[in-house]
Amino acid sequence: MVARDSAPTSDEPAARQRARAEVPPPHYWRRWVPDAEEQDEAAVPEAADTAAGAGPAAADTEAPYRILIVEDDRSQALFAQSVLHGAGMQAQVQMESAGVLEAIDQFQPDLILMDLHMPGLDGMRLTTLIRERPGFQLLPIVFLTGDPDPERQFEVLESGADDFLTKPVRPRHLIAAVSNRIQRSRAQLRQSAAAPAAMRSNPETGLATRAWLLQQLDDALQADARGGVFFIEIAGALSLREHYGYAAFERLMAEAGRRLAQIAAPAPLARLNDNSFLIVSRDADPAGLKAVAAGVRTRLAMENFLIRDDERIQLRSAIGYAALSQGFEDAGSALEATERSALQARLESDGVAAYVPPSDHEAQERLALLEGQIELAYQPIVSVAGNDQAQYQVLMRLRQPDGTLLSAGQVIPAAEASGRIADLDQQVMEHALNLVAQRAAQGTPLRLFVSQSPRTLAREAFADWLLQAIAERGIAGTSVVIDIRLADALIHSVTLGGFCHRLMPAGVQFCLGQFEPGDEADALLGQMPLGYVRMAGRFAGAHNDGALRDQLRTVIEQAHRQGLQVIGQQIEDPQAAAAMWVAGIDFVQGNLVSSVGSDLDFDFKNAVL
Repeated sequence: MVARDSAPTSDEPAARQRARAEVPPPHYWRRWVPDAEEQDEAAVPEAADTAAGAGPAAADTEAPYRILIVEDDRSQALFAQSVLHGAGMQAQVQMESAGVLEAIDQFQPDLILMDLHMPGLDGMRLTTLIRERPGFQLLPIVFLTGDPDPERQFEVLESGADDFLTKPVRPRHLIAAVSNRIQRSRAQLRQSAAAPAAMRSNPETGLATRAWLLQQLDDALQADARGGVFFIEIAGALSLREHYGYAAFERLMAEAGRRLAQIAAPAPLARLNDNSFLIVSRDADPAGLKAVAAGVRTRLAMENFLIRDDERIQLRSAIGYAALSQGFEDAGSALEATERSALQARLESDGVAAYVPPSDHEAQERLALLEGQIELAYQPIVSVAGNDQAQYQVLMRLRQPDGTLLSAGQVIPAAEASGRIADLDQQVMEHALNLVAQRAAQGTPLRLFVSQSPRTLAREAFADWLLQAIAERGIAGTSVVIDIRLADALIHSVTLGGFCHRLMPAGVQFCLGQFEPGDEADALLGQMPLGYVRMAGRFAGAHNDGALRDQLRTVIEQAHRQGLQVIGQQIEDPQAAAAMWVAGIDFVQGNLVSSVGSDLDFDFKNAVL
């Protein structure tokens, strides 16, 4: 072949033709791509009309495609190399299987053109070795094979190859197959390179995103990394929010996050919810985690924060921590463990607490408490204006092997302490969805209000599961209302708001339960995508308390202005129901209407309050 720096003269047609194959004009190769426009041969300028020795990269901002040809037949290898060179690509030949991995490291190909039958390691075994190396799972590998057996071709694809070409291959077919594969691969790499940058950092705060940091935690656990994870809870969040208002509180937490990120650097930090943050340090000495936690807490306490005008405050915190080497199954279990440790840290004089795995006896007691069969009970929620829509609140019970029936109040704390709350919530939700699907198939649709823990709703995988479960059953999302307690919503409003917005397109609705009016609680009515508000049980006594009755009416009017419907609960007598009706309530539930039971046979059409 003519070298790239050999400039042919006009009276050397053969040399001129070789030069054109070696140094084509920019974009010349695209004439073989399926989406290329039709172009006459004469319209393509020859290489002699361009700068001598200028390859496609000289006029194209995209680097030339790089192909490693693994072929032990010299004539076949040079044929493929010549064709690819003629299309403006860079091709390198490797004729010995033992040198393929080293050639990949040195040449950094966009694609490997692999021969099936090679002495020593054959093409399929080489492909397996390549796929096992970090970073090469997506490297395109296209086989060149003369084996006509379809089963062999299937084996090639199962070994990790992306495509196969049958020898002898036409030049245009080879170029199109290679260029299309590399185009898609480069586009995918560009997207994956841009996505992590957006996922790693919140553009508004500069902190690591929650999803990215949890993925880093998961990766560290899978890699058996040393180091630790720290759950930081800012103390007094409710009182701060009540005293200064939501907007000022949000600015305060954003600034606290920035200061904590500086303190934790170079370890990444993410904001988990309104007043808690997470640090994952893969380099920290496991023996020194307590000192790290204490140092973070002390340094944060020394910071002054401007809260409004010229008023400055200092923040207290509680920090729970755990070593990554404690055998957590995944990021979720590590997060729950450190969150529980932070709760314990509130009681410690120094404000920090390590995660201590429960003793075998404690673990057995908790697991024993959770053994049994979930049973659902139901209580009707009836429209005061009359409506035949069947809707019930779902109440969870657990029937133990000895026949004992445990209430949700007994089971949920044990599930949270043992890290089983997400599993328990999912089982309850699955029971509810199956019931909705069954009734829909019978032509008797109903709506169920189902309580779920904020820890469960904070898991992105749960949102994915719930959307899939609704779609698989073919039920209307509006048949499910997720109950969220006000106390949980005030603490986890950011996380819960994100979950709600993910489920809203499917029609799933949300109810804010145990509602007590207040500045921050009132603000939540407009901040969260709610459909219902369930008043706290004390409002059932509004008929005996004029001030409480006025407060109830104010809440109902405010909710109605925002398009929300209001539920009065624990209604036990006609006077309580009448007071609710006068105040403008939309729905009531309680023993006056119907007690809790296992049946779903309440007559909503003929219900009279």
